Amino acid sequence: MPNQPNLLFIFADQMRASAMGCMHDENVHTPNLDRLASQGVLFTNAIANSPVCTPSRASMITGKHALNARCFINDIRLPHDPNGIAFTLNQAGYSSAYIGKWHLDGISRHMFTPPQRRQGFTDYWAAYNCHHDYLDPKYYLNDSPELIRVAGYEPEVQTDLAIEFLRREHPHPFNLWLSFGTPHDPYDRIPDCYLDQYPLDEIEFRPNVLSPNPAAISGYYAHITALDAQVGRIMDALDECGLAENTLVVFTSDHGDMLWSHMLRNKQLPYEESIHIPLIMRLPGALEAQQQSDLLISVVDFAPTILGLLQIKAPPSMEGIDLSRAILGQTADLPTSVFINNYGAFDQARGMQPWRGVRTSRYTYARWLHGSAVLFDNLEDPYQLNNLVLNPAHAALCTAMEQELERWLDIVGDSFQPAEAHIADAGQTEEWFLREEHFHGGFNY
Repeated sequence: MPNQPNLLFIFADQMRASAMGCMHDENVHTPNLDRLASQGVLFTNAIANSPVCTPSRASMITGKHALNARCFINDIRLPHDPNGIAFTLNQAGYSSAYIGKWHLDGISRHMFTPPQRRQGFTDYWAAYNCHHDYLDPKYYLNDSPELIRVAGYEPEVQTDLAIEFLRREHPHPFNLWLSFGTPHDPYDRIPDCYLDQYPLDEIEFRPNVLSPNPAAISGYYAHITALDAQVGRIMDALDECGLAENTLVVFTSDHGDMLWSHMLRNKQLPYEESIHIPLIMRLPGALEAQQQSDLLISVVDFAPTILGLLQIKAPPSMEGIDLSRAILGQTADLPTSVFINNYGAFDQARGMQPWRGVRTSRYTYARWLHGSAVLFDNLEDPYQLNNLVLNPAHAALCTAMEQELERWLDIVGDSFQPAEAHIADAGQTEEWFLREEHFHGGFNY
């Protein structure tokens, strides 16, 4: 397959869509991501179906909704899926490599992940299940259970490894995933050279941030600028290796970050800061440059869509939609909504009810298991300050959105129960008990 495009899939952790210069955030400096966007397609309606790490990553790899991937809460091990994207590409003649944060191998977060639990990424592996001390980089390399620790800033170390991989001889097309842990908190675990670019008194806060934490928000932007620098290094390496013209580059994130919008932190929420994620795709010769697309695309659609762009048929088990024809400018049926959800109250969201919802190109609707709901007009109210559920004039719209939600619950086979019931239905009770035992008594990140 000498002309088959390579795949380079780069993704951040907890980076929201707005936090790029090309998405008009005047606070943040992202010249390399902006350049990448200008060379391909910038998507303005990319959505995380399940805005928390493990479920979103499970959907990325399997092309399934998190509930049906049986990996819908953090720190549950993703069951073996022989039809995931890496296995599918391997069968098409690709070599598959993974570098960075994994967070799909359950408890403990610090164990060695053997090849049989890597979901097809078995040709090269330089990864760690989950940690967020970015000034203490560490990873397991290939089949050795010996932990490697190096000095430096972790995104830079991971980028070094990715560039080393790109410079190898590639007799087959490659599938390389680079998973950064940043800009996920802690926001201060970063070299001063990046932090110094964001003086606290120069940060502008979103209108829905009522009680800001300037130091945290400064650190968040600093992590993104550091990440942007690594993307620039990788793009330069693709050019130097003569790979740029035949590589599909995808940049995205698993979910966003509230960063004190609506006086809330982190993710697991239906607000734009949590579910709206960056997405850029570049493939010279196939995707025209300088495109901006408002196509509604969600994480569960990534795997089948990427396979479609590589002209490889997605396995029938993938539940996401192959949107490659639409991206290529061809006639295609377009989604009118995507399913969003959070199945369990854990980590920073302890005590919060599970919720389900839908996001259309204009509206966000979500309903908690018991009681309240939200409906926002994201066109007229981009900071989601006006809950239309409270306005009788929008009763018909609320009803229509509830019907759309019920349609999605039926499609996914989601009975919308408390987390414990879904855990039991999925046969994950033991794994959940181990997770709760491991994290009992405190938050984890």
